[in-house]
Amino acid sequence: MLRRTFLALIATAALSTTAHAQDGKTLNFGIISTESSTNLKSGWQPVIDDMSKALGVEVKPFFASDYAGIIEGMRFNKVQIAWYGNLSAIEAVDRAQGEVFAHVIAKDGSPGYWSVLVTAKDGPVKSVDDVLKNGKTMSYGAGDPNSTSGTAVPGYYLWGANKIDPKTFFKNFRVANHETNLMSAMNKQVDVAITNTEAIDRYRQNTGKNPDDQIRILWKSPLIPADPIVYRKDLPADLKTRIQDFFANYGKTEDQAKKLAVLQYKGFTKSDNGQLIPIRQINLAGLRAKVESDTTLSAEEKQKKIADIDAKLADLAKQVASAK
Repeated sequence: MLRRTFLALIATAALSTTAHAQDGKTLNFGIISTESSTNLKSGWQPVIDDMSKALGVEVKPFFASDYAGIIEGMRFNKVQIAWYGNLSAIEAVDRAQGEVFAHVIAKDGSPGYWSVLVTAKDGPVKSVDDVLKNGKTMSYGAGDPNSTSGTAVPGYYLWGANKIDPKTFFKNFRVANHETNLMSAMNKQVDVAITNTEAIDRYRQNTGKNPDDQIRILWKSPLIPADPIVYRKDLPADLKTRIQDFFANYGKTEDQAKKLAVLQYKGFTKSDNGQLIPIRQINLAGLRAKVESDTTLSAEEKQKKIADIDAKLADLAKQVASAK
């Protein structure tokens, strides 16, 4: 009921803003909820202000309480440009007329970041093995369902690899953003939590404290591709070019570099929907494993579902091969 009400409000609001967005008077920039809106606004607003000046179009920040809110905002044209994680960008591309046109470059120049499972440094949990053996007695801070580092990557590389469904494996399971999960683990409000290295770096910068003194990293994922920037593909072609050029060139002056440093970024580089393929493969591989272990399916149903997934994986492999 609440979700239907939210979608109705989004749709109604979209009717009043679509004309302005499409005639170039206003653009809304969606910002995923990796931490509190107050922190995100203070970090992104200077960049958004510079975008407004460069484009000659008023750009406004758009916040929602979760990733789905930004995706739905783009779907109903209340959001025209957005910063996503790779998993939420897949939803935006598939369901909300989104198109990846750039991705961020981390402050240290790295091409991505990492998902991490953390616990309090002075707590009783010392290793992933402790979690795997005692999860039934533990509380777990999970990531947003549409989060790459909060759900997709640990779901495949950590939980899936150990044939675990965290929703049923832990005594208590709660969903929050990266910032909240980090603080919850530090303060022993949960036994273990998923966050990412970007959230840890932001904590270090914002507080001046060394998070290594307060948390223990139990598990670290393979590298995750850097966060994509997405716009609606039905924006005017000349406007899309100007938007992409703004991001591709932003961060080259000392003033711009200082503004990006607050976000833990060095700049942006051009990209496309192809950067989402690794995450699509992870999702499909995880889904395949679930189907294989599903005892409620008949042999025929299971074979059909697996064949469909394998066909999609094969298609993605062809896309990777053709891009080389």
